[in-house]
Amino acid sequence: MAAPIHTATPAGPAPADNVPAYRTDLDGLRGIAIALVACFHVWFGRVSGGVDVFLALSGYFFLGSLLRHAIHSQATHVTLRDTINPWPRLKRLLRRLIPALFTVLIAVAVLTVIIIPQTRWVSIGRELIASALYYQNWHLAFNSQDYLAASSANSPLQHIWSMSVQGQFFVLTMLVALAFAALIKLCARFLAPVAEPRVIRVVVGVAVLAVALVSFYWAHMRMGVNQQFNYYDTFSRVWEPLAGGLLAIWLPSWRVPRWLRTVAAIVALALIVTCGWWIDGVNAYPGPWALVPVGSTLLIIWAGATALERPRPGSDGPQGLPPVNRMLASRWPVWLGSIAYALYLWHWPLLIFYLTWREKNHASVLEGVGLLTVSVGLAWLTKRYIEDPLRGGRSEPSHARRDGRYRWLTYTSVVTSILVIGTLVTGIGIKVWDHRVSTMVVDTRNLDPRTYPGARALLNGWPVPAVDPQPSPLMVTQDFPETSTDGYMSNFEDPEIHVGVYGDPNATETVALIGGSHAEMWISALDELGRRNHFKVTTYLKMGCPMSTELVPKQDGVPYPQCHDWVMRVMKKVIADKPTAVFTNSTRPRDYQPGDWVPPTYTPIFDEFLDAGIEVFGIRDTPWPHNAKGLIDTPTCLADGGTATSCATRRDVALAPEDPALALAATRPGFHALDLSDGVCDAELCPAIVGNIVVYKDWHHLSATYVRSLTDELGRQMAAAAPWTGPAAPR
Repeated sequence: MAAPIHTATPAGPAPADNVPAYRTDLDGLRGIAIALVACFHVWFGRVSGGVDVFLALSGYFFLGSLLRHAIHSQATHVTLRDTINPWPRLKRLLRRLIPALFTVLIAVAVLTVIIIPQTRWVSIGRELIASALYYQNWHLAFNSQDYLAASSANSPLQHIWSMSVQGQFFVLTMLVALAFAALIKLCARFLAPVAEPRVIRVVVGVAVLAVALVSFYWAHMRMGVNQQFNYYDTFSRVWEPLAGGLLAIWLPSWRVPRWLRTVAAIVALALIVTCGWWIDGVNAYPGPWALVPVGSTLLIIWAGATALERPRPGSDGPQGLPPVNRMLASRWPVWLGSIAYALYLWHWPLLIFYLTWREKNHASVLEGVGLLTVSVGLAWLTKRYIEDPLRGGRSEPSHARRDGRYRWLTYTSVVTSILVIGTLVTGIGIKVWDHRVSTMVVDTRNLDPRTYPGARALLNGWPVPAVDPQPSPLMVTQDFPETSTDGYMSNFEDPEIHVGVYGDPNATETVALIGGSHAEMWISALDELGRRNHFKVTTYLKMGCPMSTELVPKQDGVPYPQCHDWVMRVMKKVIADKPTAVFTNSTRPRDYQPGDWVPPTYTPIFDEFLDAGIEVFGIRDTPWPHNAKGLIDTPTCLADGGTATSCATRRDVALAPEDPALALAATRPGFHALDLSDGVCDAELCPAIVGNIVVYKDWHHLSATYVRSLTDELGRQMAAAAPWTGPAAPR
C-alpha cells in the first residue's frame, strides 16, 4: 500500500472543479484494512483482502485528484506548461512515499547483515534495489515467489510488491492524465465544448472503464495460466485502483434512504473483515473474487457520501454519516489509518527477521502481539519524525516549534541527509557484495581426497579429518556444473538445443547426457570418467525439464509447455545423432508421501531410445533435502549455524527402500539402473556435509564438488552394466 494521497474526496455532487470535503471515514477504513493485513500475516498465514482495499482507495483518491486537475487546467489563466508539468505532483508523491520507504529499506539492510545468513544477502540485496525503484512486484513475479504464510524462508521485502504496483499506477496514470489535459486544452482552442467538465468526465470515465475491463479480463484469464505471476502482475492488478477511480469520476448522484446506505455499509464492512477467511486470496486474487473487497470498499465510499441521502420530510438536508461510516471516522480507526503506510512497511520485515532469529516458521499469539506492538510504535515514530517533517506536515518536534524555522529546516536537512547517505551506502554495499559473490571462483578440482574424501567416507569408509568443510556455505552456492558455466544449459525461455561436448572428444563411444538440472549435475563426474576411460559425453539440457512425455509439465506449480516441445525435439535429435547410450534421471520424489518413484511419463522416453538401439543409463534422483518444516536450503541452513545432522534429511522419508527403476531394468534389456544413494546417505540420514564436503549447493542440487567425489562409484556402476565405459574396455 502507499501513503494516503490526501486529496479530498467527493462527498456528493459537488461542482466538478471544486475540492470536495475530506472523508475521515476513509482514513478509518484504511486503518481497518492495515489491521487485517498485519493480523493475517502474523497469525493466520492468509491473504486478508486488505491490500485490495488499499488499491481501491488509492485509485479513488488519485484519479479523483487527476480529474479535478484536468478540469481546472482548462481555465484560461492556466498555461499549457502548467497543465502538462509533472514535477509538482511527482514531488508530492516522492515526499509522501520515499522517506518512510527508504527508512525501512535501510533498516532491512542493517538487520539482514545482522540476522540473515550470508547465503541470502544477494537475493535480499536485489530485492532492496527492486523495492527502492518500485519494480519489486515484477522481481517477485519473474522469480516465482508465492505470497503464502510468513516463515523464516520468506523475503523481508516480499510485501513491497503492492507498493510497487501502486507506484507504477501513480506515475503512469499521472503522465497519461497530464497529457490528456494538455490535449484537451489544445483542442479547446478550436472546439470549445470539449473543455466542458461534463465532457471531460465522460471521456475519462469511458477510457478508465475500458482499461479496467481489459485488466479484469486479463487477471481472470491469467489465473489458469500462471497464477503465481498473475498475483504480482501490474496489468492484472490495475483494474482494482481503476475501479476506485471510476467511483471518483461517476459517484452516483441519486438520493437514497439512509437505512439503505446503512445496510450497504454494514454488509460491505462485514465482507471486508471476513473475506480473508473464506476466499483463498493467493489463488483467487486479483481475479473475480477480488470484487468482494474492492466492491465492498466502493460501497463504503458511496454510503458515506452524505449529500446523496434522501432528506426526511421536514428536514433541511442530509442527516449525517451512516453508523458504520461514523465508526470508521472515530478516533482510533482514523489514527490507525494515519500510520497505515508506515505500519505496512514495518510489520512484515519485523515478522520475518524475528522468525529467522528464533528459527521458527510461525509466531505464537504472544509473540504476534509483541511484534504488532513494536510495529505500531515504529510506524508512529516514522510518521511523527520522518514522514510528516519531510512532507511538510504539522507534526514537527517541539524544539523546532519553539526555536523557529531555522531549527526546523536544520532538522529536515539532517533527516534528509541521513536518508540519502544511508541509501547510497546501502546501494553501494549491495552492488559490491553482489559483484563479489557473482565473481567467486569455486576451484575444488584439486582438493586432497585424504582431507576431503566426500562420498568416499560413506562408500569406502575413508577417515574424515577435523577440518572446515569445502566449499564454504557461501561459496557452494556458486559451485555450478561445467555445462552451466560453459553456457550449454538452455534456460526456461530458451527453446534452442545447445549441445556441449565433454569427456574424450575423439572417442568413438558416446554417452548423451539429457534432461533437466538434476541430470546436468552429473556432468562433473561424467566428464572425468569420459576423459579417464575414453568415451565422449554430449549434453542436451534444459532448466526444469526432465525427459518426460507429459504434455503440460509444471515448474514450481506453473505450466511449462515449452518443456514438452523441447523434449520431443531433443529425443529426435539424440536418436539422429546415434550415441551409444543416453544418461538421464529415472526417478523423482513423490509429491505428497515419502519415497521416490518412476513417473509413468518417463518410461515411453526410455522405450524410444531402447527401440532405436541406444542403451539407457537411468540414474536415480538424489534426495531432496526436507524435514517436517519443509524443504531445506542446505547452504543457508549451514550458514545459519546448522550442522551436518541438523540440516540433514531422513533417508526413509526421501527414498524408497530400493531403487524403483530396478523393475524397469528387469524387463528392459539395455536399461541400466544406477543408484548413488549410498554415496549421499547412510542407513538413516542424508547429511548436509559428508567427508568434509558440502553435499548440496541449494535446495536440491548436488554441489559439483560433491559429485566429483562420487566419480569412482558412478564409474564402477556404469562399467558393471556396460563394460565399454570402464577403464579396461578395449578400444
